[in-house]
Amino acid sequence: MTLTAADIAAPVARYAARLHARAGPRHHVASPLGAWLLLALCAPPSQGKTREILNATLGTDPADAAGLAAELLARPDPLVPAAAAVWHRPGRLTDVTARWLAGLPPQVRTGPLPSQAELDDWARNGTFGLVERFPVTLDPSLYLLAATVLASRVSWERPFDVAPASALGESSPWVGLVSRVLRTPDGPGHHQFIAATPAAGDVAVHTARARGGVAVTSVAAPPGVPAADVLAAAYDLAPALATGRAVTRRSLFDLPLGEGPLWSVTERAAPVKSAAGREERCTAVLPAWSARTELDLSDPGLGFAAAAQALAPGDPWQARQAAMARYTRVGFEAAAVTGLAVALAMTVPRPGLIRTAELRFGHPFAVVAVISGDPGDPGGSPWHGLPVFSAWVAQPEDAGPE
Repeated sequence: MTLTAADIAAPVARYAARLHARAGPRHHVASPLGAWLLLALCAPPSQGKTREILNATLGTDPADAAGLAAELLARPDPLVPAAAAVWHRPGRLTDVTARWLAGLPPQVRTGPLPSQAELDDWARNGTFGLVERFPVTLDPSLYLLAATVLASRVSWERPFDVAPASALGESSPWVGLVSRVLRTPDGPGHHQFIAATPAAGDVAVHTARARGGVAVTSVAAPPGVPAADVLAAAYDLAPALATGRAVTRRSLFDLPLGEGPLWSVTERAAPVKSAAGREERCTAVLPAWSARTELDLSDPGLGFAAAAQALAPGDPWQARQAAMARYTRVGFEAAAVTGLAVALAMTVPRPGLIRTAELRFGHPFAVVAVISGDPGDPGGSPWHGLPVFSAWVAQPEDAGPE
């Protein structure tokens, strides 16, 4: 399969609209790509109506989505490390999940379900320590856990300058909340202009380029434009700018002079090099920011309900994403860990009889501690079945608050 930016960017942009709508207009950060990758890896076993749902959610056929995900994992970008894993409890897999597990790309780590501490380590190691805990909490009922991780930590080609917060403009509600903001420096590394967009109208655009090729694009629309429309505009503009595709730019000479909610346009007489006798220049002022967000991905519109149904019909499940990002004068860092966990279904109690015995250790007794290992693999570890501690208890103590 020959992978192109459009193969991934278009369906991920559509999925991003769903994911950010779930988060709402609150301050948050997310990785639609991280969630999309996980969904794509889990989608191949789907059939019938479930497959139709996943097709619509992924923006492409589940088999094609899985192929695209495999290509991304097989050809990682050194500036945005990505990884995927599927863990399970031995002896719990069905024929469907066993076949799915065997068909996963070789880049997907597989193995027995680890401990919570090991899951947290996996999240930390995959995110440069930016995400400290795995977003799903392990419990004994879980038997299948799939996850993706994405991270990036880059420095700008040219750091921002610093300006007083008043540079944001008198109408900005943030002027009283911060004292200093970021201003674009002269020279390469920063690109800013005004764009005309179908989703959000005329918007302010700034792109900061990091060493190695990462570009971070900010898009601001007039007050009152819904967040979903501004995000849609940003998802159109950012890939286009990164790949050199044309975007619709507004000439400053077509805009009125004076102050506005998004920019201030001024004019002065000065020597220019342009044969037309006119030049346009833009600078940008924006705040530094950071965000940490945990998202519940259980909304049916995000597709994980269908993926869980395809993998384990009827079993309870949960899907969550932990994400963070930090945008500063000198660089940008972001990370996200997305997890889908499937648990054993609870059995329905039936009428019957219960007999109970209360056992009383009221005189000296023996205790032996044995390494049980994996009951399904008795010949694995040489420690399996080995007594490691033993005791004879003849001096009881009070059961205190410890």
